[in-house]
Amino acid sequence: MSEIFIDSPTEPLARFLFAHGAGAPMDSEFMQCFAQGLCERGVEVVRFEFPYMAQRRTGGSKRPPNTMPQLQQCFREQIQQYSQELPLFIGGKSMGGRVASLLADEYWQKEEIAGLVCLGYPFHPQGKPKKLRTEHLLELHCPTLVVQGDRDPLGNRQEVDSYGLSVAIDIEWLEDGDHDFKPRRASGFTRLQHWHKAVELAAQFMWPSQG
Repeated sequence: MSEIFIDSPTEPLARFLFAHGAGAPMDSEFMQCFAQGLCERGVEVVRFEFPYMAQRRTGGSKRPPNTMPQLQQCFREQIQQYSQELPLFIGGKSMGGRVASLLADEYWQKEEIAGLVCLGYPFHPQGKPKKLRTEHLLELHCPTLVVQGDRDPLGNRQEVDSYGLSVAIDIEWLEDGDHDFKPRRASGFTRLQHWHKAVELAAQFMWPSQG
């Protein structure tokens, strides 16, 4: 079982079960910034690691991600542990959001989660725009927020607009952002501005009176 990081306000309004992406751990700069930002807005954030990432900390080797069934099982265990007391939202950065999205309808229909938040969703592998990971998103019922850079190489705005995704999915675009929401200097925006904007959007989605 991996270590858990919990950022909790004094009186939390909701809880976000937050999974990392394929390449960076739960204490990456992005994950920490996002968790702390949500905590300041009244959301308790629970960060955890998938088994391969936890093993990287002790094994010293760059292990590849676990299989999707293994990733889903790990996420299920976290949902079961943290689905009480507060409205629970699930999601994550890139791959973490994808794993959560594959479970969202099941738990939403059982009223065990309140919604899904995906940050930089990997709609397709980089350089393979025809290898879509969207089949389950076409009929998704769980209320969903996707925050995406509009030039994300894993799904840019022009590509995503053509997918015909479920009406339950609200996509918020960050101008000139890449997969990590980093814009080019000429855009007039900064990476930190986009990170803070993503935090605000997620907080408002989870608790509309906040953010």
